[in-house]
Amino acid sequence: MEAKEHAFLTEEEVESVSQIFKALSDPTRIRLLYLLSQEECSVNHIAEVLDMSQSAVSHQLSFLRNRRLVKKRREGNMLFYSCDDEHVISLLHQAINHCEH
Repeated sequence: MEAKEHAFLTEEEVESVSQIFKALSDPTRIRLLYLLSQEECSVNHIAEVLDMSQSAVSHQLSFLRNRRLVKKRREGNMLFYSCDDEHVISLLHQAINHCEH
């Protein structure tokens, strides 16, 4: 990461960082992102593993897709989701590691 020439963040940068932490501030989204960091999943699989309704999973996936943190892939009539931002997954794993120490 390159050092910035100035010590201030732009409003756009502050908002972007805030949106990342907002996405990571919800326990359900943390579980969902962690699962997707391990494997690509269908909505049905996510719902089963996280013991959630498909509707609730779809709502959280929509939130994460709007922030470009997850992406989808269609295979026939099935949608599969995976992580779309390795930087955010790295933050998540760092936070998990921090809590384990």
